[in-house]
Amino acid sequence: MEFFRIKKDIPFMRHALVFNVISLVTFIIAVLFLAFRGLHLSVEFTGGTLVEVVYAETAPLEPIRQALADSGYPDAQVQNFGSTHEVLIRLPNRDGVNTSRITGQVKETLQKVEGPKAEVRRAEFVGPQVGKELFSDGAMALLLVIVGIVLYLALRFEWRFAVSAIIANLHDVTIILGFFACFQWEFSLPVLAAVLAVLGYSVNESVVVFDRVRETFRKRRDLATPQVLNHAITSTISRTVITHGSTQAMVLSMLLFGGETLHYFALALTIGICFGIYSSVLVASPLVMWLGVSREQFAKAKVQKQEAVV
Repeated sequence: MEFFRIKKDIPFMRHALVFNVISLVTFIIAVLFLAFRGLHLSVEFTGGTLVEVVYAETAPLEPIRQALADSGYPDAQVQNFGSTHEVLIRLPNRDGVNTSRITGQVKETLQKVEGPKAEVRRAEFVGPQVGKELFSDGAMALLLVIVGIVLYLALRFEWRFAVSAIIANLHDVTIILGFFACFQWEFSLPVLAAVLAVLGYSVNESVVVFDRVRETFRKRRDLATPQVLNHAITSTISRTVITHGSTQAMVLSMLLFGGETLHYFALALTIGICFGIYSSVLVASPLVMWLGVSREQFAKAKVQKQEAVV
């Protein structure tokens, strides 16, 4: 399915060096933000108090957030838990304040909120040790995904494609983390899930382009390597617009109408999708060219048939 077809190949590889210099600069800036500012980790990673509240009617989330902010908890996380009647409140650690005192403050705050009465079902303390385990498990999951992508691409295509794709994907992940470090957006488990999703989404785009590169190498023997890459990228632009456009429309709806719970999750996906297109087309493809991909690596060697001796 195609919305349009570009008849003349766009010379992407002519400007490959410029695109990769831009990518390198943004990558270095993201790394500097991560090194000097760091990530603003959520309660899941740093530890804190979890309070589960039940309402007889639909819970008023925004008034609860505002009331907690006025009570000295501007960074409290408030979201529905299971249904619209149940609310989960996450409060960060405070020095010298125990769980029972925090729970009492939350009860007093909720009583001031207009609307249905709230009932505190449970209150639990999440220690920093649990947060460290979650962080290490998340890092391990990210590492396993990267290793799996490298093995898959190396087996399906060739090692040059695997190296190029993983560099492009790490570029996407670092840019996302750099944005969160720069603006000190909260990095939570949903955001980590979005980063892992971007890895798979970005590699899918790379696989489509690489598949067309392999196909063009076998069919078009009159084209040089840069021309093959230009043809492969140009011929998949329509598919890229359809796929990424429909996905971004869904993510944008979550970003605009999903509320605070889905805001940073959708924001991470938005950044990842935009940079995923850029890296798959303008980072991975030039790297493949510079690593020395050629037609001989895909063309099947002709087997000469020996004539029968009479």
